[in-house]
Amino acid sequence: METLCENSCEFRVHRFEPVLVYPATQTDVEFYFLSNLDQNIAVIMQTIHFFKGEKGKTLNVCQVIREALAKVLVHFYPLAGKLTVSPEGKLVVNCTGEGVQFVEAVADFEIDVVSDCKMPCSKTQANLVHTIPGARSILEVPLVTFQVTRFKCGGFVLGMAMNHCMADGVSASEFLNSWAETARDLSLSTKPFIDRTMLKSREPPKIEFPHHEFQEIDDISNIESLYKDQPVEYRSFYFDSEKLLHLKKKAMEDGRIAGCTKFSLLAAFVWRARTKALKMGANQKIKLLFAIDVRSKMDPPLPKGFFGNGIILAHCLCTAGELDERPFYFAVKLVQDAIKLVTKDYIRSAIDYIEVKRARPSLTATLVLTTWTTLSFDNVDFGWGRQVQTWPGTLPERDVVLFLPHRNEKNAIDLILGLPSSSMNIFEELTQTRMW
Repeated sequence: METLCENSCEFRVHRFEPVLVYPATQTDVEFYFLSNLDQNIAVIMQTIHFFKGEKGKTLNVCQVIREALAKVLVHFYPLAGKLTVSPEGKLVVNCTGEGVQFVEAVADFEIDVVSDCKMPCSKTQANLVHTIPGARSILEVPLVTFQVTRFKCGGFVLGMAMNHCMADGVSASEFLNSWAETARDLSLSTKPFIDRTMLKSREPPKIEFPHHEFQEIDDISNIESLYKDQPVEYRSFYFDSEKLLHLKKKAMEDGRIAGCTKFSLLAAFVWRARTKALKMGANQKIKLLFAIDVRSKMDPPLPKGFFGNGIILAHCLCTAGELDERPFYFAVKLVQDAIKLVTKDYIRSAIDYIEVKRARPSLTATLVLTTWTTLSFDNVDFGWGRQVQTWPGTLPERDVVLFLPHRNEKNAIDLILGLPSSSMNIFEELTQTRMW
């Protein structure tokens, strides 16, 4: 377990003025369709990508990456546009080709000072990502910005701030890989498929399933006051192969489930432990939300290289008492059943539900899981070697838990979350006990 330390990662970075990078050739001028799966997540997602380089050999890294950006934007031209609202009241991209903000920066120390920190810290993140202060709405924030920071040792960091309505984790990692291939003068291994109209709602819309991910829940446990009365602490927890194997044995000891994945185990454990840590009442309804990649579940499947949000929220719903009192396999099976529920018919029903209801998922008494463990960020190579680590550019929101691949152990997972201080102490105790 690592505690967030604001003072452990302070440093100085000199930023140069942002420049606009335009697509290298003329691109289509149009209004670009965003699907209902894009509409609900128009928030800025920040990622920080670390690269080790040799001293003296990365002096031109910013120039190479900036020139490659202009070329790759020809393929991903909606990113150089501007978010606006259609006459129907939906978000669309005006593909103006007005360019993408790119910032060069220089750090006065070596990259190991930050890359070896086991817990991301907000001061570090603020220095490594270019953001736009003072925006009054998401419409005033660029769809994407980039910052490349060079360090004394030759290492460098790419900071990216992208509107989630433009890409999910899979698409974002494919974009970065395409950009890196362009920097190495290679053909794109996966050409982007940017047409999202196959995810349009049906005419007429047809809601065939209950969609409890949008269900409003009453806060009968007074969770809100707990967050207001106490400071939120962020900590990182390390789950190695031994811990995950113990969770698996605990889940399967009753013989009610035949097998389980690392994700279903850890999702069930975190949901259960966080609910206990927040001391929710037994009758408190609680919800778990997590993204499912639907690319292969659609009929027909989404094309290779689909660029956009090919994810849908799966959900689990029960009471805090059920989650606490029933054996561990109960929580694991809820996660497994939620995954099975996401079929092609369910996906279409969810798209149509959003069309009719214009609903956003309610987050009261809800935990949202975000996992980066299956993304291909670690393949990104701009010509100086593959990246060595990815961090979130901002700490998770209070209702979010982030799963990250462990830097040095292939089968291990790092978990980052924030909780009120008293709840964090309980959560930590639950991660250390064998009574799961």
